[in-house]
Amino acid sequence: MTSSRILALVPGYNEERGIAAVVRGVLPHLPLLVVDDGSKDATASRAEEAGARVHRQVPNQGKGAALRAGFRIALDEGYDAVLTLDADGQHDPEEIPRFVDCFDRTGAELIIGARDFSRMPFIRRASNTFARATFSWAVGQHVEDNQSGYRLIAAPLLRLLEGSDEGGFEFEVEMIATCIREGMRLESVPISTIYADETSHIQPIAHTKNFLRILRKARAIVKQEAVSQASS
Repeated sequence: MTSSRILALVPGYNEERGIAAVVRGVLPHLPLLVVDDGSKDATASRAEEAGARVHRQVPNQGKGAALRAGFRIALDEGYDAVLTLDADGQHDPEEIPRFVDCFDRTGAELIIGARDFSRMPFIRRASNTFARATFSWAVGQHVEDNQSGYRLIAAPLLRLLEGSDEGGFEFEVEMIATCIREGMRLESVPISTIYADETSHIQPIAHTKNFLRILRKARAIVKQEAVSQASS
């Protein structure tokens, strides 16, 4: 049993179908906060009925904003770290101890759940492999899975991320770049590759444009540290 205080955080938008199962899976391991990001369905009430504490964020502001709202609550309540899971069932709560054990052993400020890319459909595998390679190049360090939302973030990194204005998945990418820039420890643990029975809402052109933008931003963030070290 860990002596660290860790809060599980699940951001959710219109996830009434699966949120209760996620809540029931997480609660035996960690205290849980669900941030309902302006859902138009019964996400919040289903989460509460399953035993979660719910913070309602209105209107819908995106995953990044929902995560930061949870981070602020965790910091205000003195937690040592936050463990984030998606609300759609793609993350297995039974793997939570892997993150906790890694945190206890290493004290890493960021621990990312790395998926098995070989188990992905070809299109997803190709997309994620390309994203991983280009992002690792941008930040100058191998990153096992830069798009996984299953991760543990320690309090020092949570504080640095409060000022971000990224709204969607880009926030999670920026998080890694900030960790590297600050010389913090980055670790990964293996997780299952699970696909829920949902329709993808990703718009390929918009997604690609956003990824290229955040790639440039990530490289600029890391370069800030390199410039700082060269001038000191």
